Formats: sequence, structure tokens, C-alpha cells
Amino acid sequence: MANTATIEIGGKKYEFPLVEGTEKEVAIDIKSLRAATNGIITLDSGYKNTGSCESAITFLDGEKGILRYRGYSIEELAEKADFLEVAYLLIFGELPTKDELEKFHNDIKKNSIVDEDVHKILNAFPKAAHPMGVLSSLTSALTAFNPSSVNVESEEDMYNAIVKILGKMPVLVAWTMRKKQGLPLDYGDDSLGYVENILKMMFSKPNHKYENNKIYVDALDKLLILHADHEQNCSTSTVRITGSSHAGLFVSLAAGISALWGPLHGGANQAVLEMLEAIKADGGDTAKYMAKAKDKNDPFRLMGFGHRVYKNFDPRARIIKKAADEVLEALGIEDPILEIAKGLEKEALEDPYFVERKLYPNVDFYSGVIYRAMNIPQEMFTVMFAIGRLPGWIAQWREMRLRKEPIGRPRQLYIGETERSFVPIEKR
Repeated sequence: MANTATIEIGGKKYEFPLVEGTEKEVAIDIKSLRAATNGIITLDSGYKNTGSCESAITFLDGEKGILRYRGYSIEELAEKADFLEVAYLLIFGELPTKDELEKFHNDIKKNSIVDEDVHKILNAFPKAAHPMGVLSSLTSALTAFNPSSVNVESEEDMYNAIVKILGKMPVLVAWTMRKKQGLPLDYGDDSLGYVENILKMMFSKPNHKYENNKIYVDALDKLLILHADHEQNCSTSTVRITGSSHAGLFVSLAAGISALWGPLHGGANQAVLEMLEAIKADGGDTAKYMAKAKDKNDPFRLMGFGHRVYKNFDPRARIIKKAADEVLEALGIEDPILEIAKGLEKEALEDPYFVERKLYPNVDFYSGVIYRAMNIPQEMFTVMFAIGRLPGWIAQWREMRLRKEPIGRPRQLYIGETERSFVPIEKR
């Protein structure tokens, strides 16, 4: 293969180097395009064909349905690793030894106490506030209690910032839910594992001894692993571009949380349940809504099916479908909403229209089903996504800073008015 690409503009040819990744992906390096062509830029709305960085964290092949963290398949990690192992892998590049994992967990636990003034900030929010808005605000507020910026040249400083946010984020998540439910805030139990403690902080009651449900723990552990990173998506790109201005870790993460909130991104799992609620309110006829989804003239949109990147089956959905089946079977839950979900799933997997277009249920569909079965409130679904994505965001921010990437500054193609003279108000 040639090692350059040629672009011809107005009869003049320009050559740009080709760059090959370790998985044989090829990119045209056009960073000199504007200078070489006296101002010409590329236009790629949504950056669907634009690589914003080089990264060694996550490999994704949407056509083949492949997802790997640091070279390890998502299937193997979900089966054999726990969430903290995967977090360590994403952030530091290798799976931890037993001693490294124990130290990592202990350091996270030491940093799990949140300043009481953050509690006061939380109390200022009305109960009606959406948990994602609260979580983003509280994450940003942590900056006020940790005002010194992270010295990225110091491995110790970087490590301390990482264990600090990994310790405090589950507390903020649990507090966000408990505030909305009017429950006293809980700091959990540092004798528990990371995922067990998240559930304890969310669900413990002051008048009842809390006992973890292993089915819930295993399902949540898998969900967090599956959500831990996903290459340069909207929220991850937001974390990187915010951090490229040398903004601190906490505020960069707060920006990522806000980006994740949208229904086209992390909010999709909440949108799935809202769709199921609407179908139930209309009588629960799944066949009717599958027909509406196939009708090009019908505005109804089937949430939780297909994926913007995966052109085949979402590899995460295969894993989490099994977990969803296990949760529903083990708990023996009878819920009309979950029955509707199973009906839609069955029809989509058997209907030629959906099979031919590879519109299979994705990870958002199944995660929403599991969260509902676990009695996690619907408005908390995207917050749970944020806990899972936290190590990926941290890894991406750390990589961006260590690689000394330049500040993000996209260009635009201006399509507004050309130069014109000001008209006094009395003549308009």
C-alpha cells in the first residue's frame, strides 16, 4: 500500500501521509492541509470520518462487532474480570497483579469520604432536579475542595487524583438517588467490594440490615464493565477536548457527564423505558409498535435497537442479554413493562425486516431492563452509565495529557451573511 494520499484541488496536487494503527486501520494525516492549501479545510459534520486523536485504550470495529480494552476482548473481560480490574487496565494499561489490585481498592476506599460542604450543596437542589444534572454539578463542585491542579508530570499526583474520584463518585451517585427519595445519606461499608458498596449505599435503609443480592452484584458488575469505555464517543470526546485546555480532571469529568445525559447517548437506556411505558399505556400491543417502527411515514422511533457504530450485533448486547435473562428468571419478576420488552426483543430477533437491517436490541435496551428489575429508578439509569464510564473517561483524560495533545479547536465552514453595513434603528 502507498504511504501517501493525494488530494487534487483546482488542478494542484497535495500529498499527505497515511498513518496505520496496530489493528491495520488507516488514516490520512491532514494536519498540514490548511497551511498547505492556503485555508482549505475538511467538512465532516459529527466527525463520523475524522480521527481526533491516536489512542491505545479501546479498539472498536463496528462492522465486525469487535470491542477490546487494551487488547482484551470485552467477552473475556466480562466473564473473567471484575470492574475494578477493568478500571485499572483501562487507566494504567495492564491488568493489575493481586497486590496492585488490593492497593488500588484500599486507596480508593481511603478517598471515599466526601466533604460535608458537598452535602450542603446537595441539599440546595430540589427533589425534582434530574440526577444527571445534580451529579454533574457535584462532580464539578469537587474542584472547589481540591483546588490544586493535577501535576501530570508526577505519577503520584496523577494516581492520587484518580483514586480520589473513583472513591467519591459512587458516594455522589448514591447520594443523588437517596436525596430524590428522601432517604438519609449513606457512606457504605469499606469492608465490601467496590460494586457491592455502590448497591449498599444506594439501597440500605436505616431501620433494616442490608444484605447484598449476588444476582444484582454480578449483573451490575457486568454492566459497568460493558460501559467502561467505547472509544471516541460524544462524552469521551468532550472529556478529552475539555481537558485539552488543561482543565482539571474533575471538571473535565463533569463536562463528560453533561454530554452523556442526552437521549442520543447515555440517556438512551432511560428513553427505552419511557418508550416501554408509552406502549403499556397504549394497551401493550408490541406487534402494533413493531409495525409502526417499520412504517417510514410514522414518527415513532424504536429506542434501544441498532447502533450508530455497530453495523452488526452489538457485542455488549450478547453478554448483557444473558445477564438480563438470568436476573429476570432468578428474581421471578412479573412486570408488564418487562413483558413488553421481552415481546419486542422476540419480534425483532425473528422479524426479517429487523434481521436484514441488523436492528438488534443493543446494550441500552438490556441495561434498562436490568436496572428496572433491580428497582433502580428510571431517572437514575444514565447515572449508572456514568459510574461505568468513569474509568474510561479517566483513562482518556490521562492519555491526552500525557501525550501533550494540543488544545482542541475545530474549524467551521461559515454560511452566514457576507459583510454589510450597520443600519440605524430608525431606518430598520
